[in-house]
Amino acid sequence: MEDLVESILDYVRSDYTDYAIMINGEWGSGKTHFWNNKIKKKIESMQLNGKRYTTIYMSLYGISNLEEISKKIFIETTQLMDKNLRKFMNTHGQTSIPEYAKTGLDMANLFGVSKNGDRMDYADFFSTDDKVLCFDDLERANVDVIDILGYINNFVEHDHIKTIIICNEKELSTKFKSSNIEMKTFIATYLLDKQDELTKADKPMVEKIQEKIEHVFDKANDYERIKEKLIGETFEYAPKFDYIINGILMRYEKNPDLIRFLRENTGLIISTFHRSGTRNLRILKHAINDFEKIFDMVNKSYQNTSHRVMQTMLIFTIAVSFEIKTGRIIKEKFVNIQDNEEYKAILVSSRVLMDNRQFYIKEFDNNYYYNFKSEYRFFKFIEYYIRTRIFDMKLFKDNMEAIQNTVDIENLPAYRRLLTEEYWKIPDDQFQDVIDEILKDVKEGKIKLIDTVKIFAYFSYFSRKGLIDYDLKTLKSLFFNGMNKASLNSDYCPNVDEELGKVAIEEVAEDMEDILSHFNTLNLKLLDKKYKELADKLFKCIPMKMEKFYELFDKECMDIPIFKYYDPYQVFQRLSCGNNEDIVRIKEKMMTRYEKIDKEILEPEVESLTILKQIIDEYVFGKSPTVKLVMFKDFSDELEIILNKFKPPVIQYVQNPETIQQPVVEPHVVNQENVGNDNMVQTVQPMQQVQQPQQEQGSAENNTENNN
Repeated sequence: MEDLVESILDYVRSDYTDYAIMINGEWGSGKTHFWNNKIKKKIESMQLNGKRYTTIYMSLYGISNLEEISKKIFIETTQLMDKNLRKFMNTHGQTSIPEYAKTGLDMANLFGVSKNGDRMDYADFFSTDDKVLCFDDLERANVDVIDILGYINNFVEHDHIKTIIICNEKELSTKFKSSNIEMKTFIATYLLDKQDELTKADKPMVEKIQEKIEHVFDKANDYERIKEKLIGETFEYAPKFDYIINGILMRYEKNPDLIRFLRENTGLIISTFHRSGTRNLRILKHAINDFEKIFDMVNKSYQNTSHRVMQTMLIFTIAVSFEIKTGRIIKEKFVNIQDNEEYKAILVSSRVLMDNRQFYIKEFDNNYYYNFKSEYRFFKFIEYYIRTRIFDMKLFKDNMEAIQNTVDIENLPAYRRLLTEEYWKIPDDQFQDVIDEILKDVKEGKIKLIDTVKIFAYFSYFSRKGLIDYDLKTLKSLFFNGMNKASLNSDYCPNVDEELGKVAIEEVAEDMEDILSHFNTLNLKLLDKKYKELADKLFKCIPMKMEKFYELFDKECMDIPIFKYYDPYQVFQRLSCGNNEDIVRIKEKMMTRYEKIDKEILEPEVESLTILKQIIDEYVFGKSPTVKLVMFKDFSDELEIILNKFKPPVIQYVQNPETIQQPVVEPHVVNQENVGNDNMVQTVQPMQQVQQPQQEQGSAENNTENNN
């Protein structure tokens, strides 16, 4: 790095130059820090022909026109010429003017507030041999790069001002190709059409358009031409990251416990940084800053957390930060992973079954935890914090309590070891104890239903391989009884295929069919139980908590046959206690529901709706009309329309000795008030009776006589 500094200083010392130099490096690699802390100080301490050098630094980030660059140079120059300002800076040891202070000084000039009483020294303006211009963030300007370089060339070629340009050339190349891509594609397509190239099948259309874009809008070549004229030397900024990372850690000196931990694990920080495949120190700074909060929270509430877990948290924080902030993955990659056990289960299935759906998770683990052994490798509260910037205290506590209970293998339930680890990692002297403990839990129904099914897949495999002394018939009986008990305390499993896909056994035996069939029966019962609880929760909101009713109905009950799971008499009783507006609103929601949702899904509730309609009809029959009775009558009519959707056409057979027996389809009776209604049932015309033609009858008689 010192060689790079000296090379840049040699350029500044040169008596005569008509070119600029460029410092090229990746985003976040510390180029600006390198300028401020290494180059600038050295330049301003140099003297040439009795004069001290002055540096003028400008970031081009967001610059939208060349005039803004001129204004920036003017502002920087006039501030540096102010004697009182220079005296203040020297007295207070200030080496640069803060951006905030620059803004105040600029506004002071604008409103006529003099910085000093001296007249402007024009000699300072015309002096160019003691100034060094530095333009940073070239690729982030909103002006055409070619125009900016042409502008800078005026200072270099005509005024011979030492000029340093800092940029990321890789991003410049991307910018040339991606700018105004829609407009370029349109023009390229237009030109190809005029040249009759679109109809030719000699090349793929995409390739033709791309070639035309490059031919017409070849900014990259323009850039190379002006760069060759303007830039005399390009220096690649490739810092020694180990040295810089140690410098980053110095900012945490005021936190003695944290800095001690970070110093002890500098090797882990550096290796994780290198495994990210980037040189972005900015992301690393943010990651370590996030880890400071995580470290302090853990030390405050869970002081006994093992050193190994804290190391893993450090790796995970840095790794997830790089994966998300570099855009390598979308944020949602980790969203559906809820805890460490699920993370490990995905790893097991992806490694054994070569499941490409989880390929990214496997690659993530192999990369960042290479040669680092840890039982707990996924922290939901950290992932959530980095992804959303919200430190969720509930998630934090849940994760930490789970860590306290499962970080040691001795405290991990045997069945969890089987589901979250490769079974071959269990030592031989522990294997039988693990099997016995699992069987005991299965018999007592302590393992949730879906996990019991997954465990049977393992045990069936172990039995066939002779690893356990149980035949399949005995195992099946034992697991059937265990599943019955487990179902009493389990929840419905909606994603059965996904869960069973986590079983790390390549050979799934036919014995699973009976187990799966029994599981499906029990799982459907759990679904009924779930829906009954939901129906009870929903309908008890009528009539006192109607807003909650509507929210539940819209979010959770639209596509399930919820009326099947609540007594129709109680539904009516609750409706009758509500106000008229709610009766109308519920009726409208039901009609909307039956228009949008597949009727096969809602068919199970038809019987309950039929009873509800009968109850309403009996209630309104023979009574003098009131507003509520009219609303209930409308409700009943809407139920009739809904129920008609499920009625099959009525088919009758007509017997006639002179005709072939043909079905006659009679239409459903439709209320007159529904005529013209888009929802009314369409009538079906009865089929015409079909008679045998006389000629055919005569032919039949002749055939009979001939036969006789």
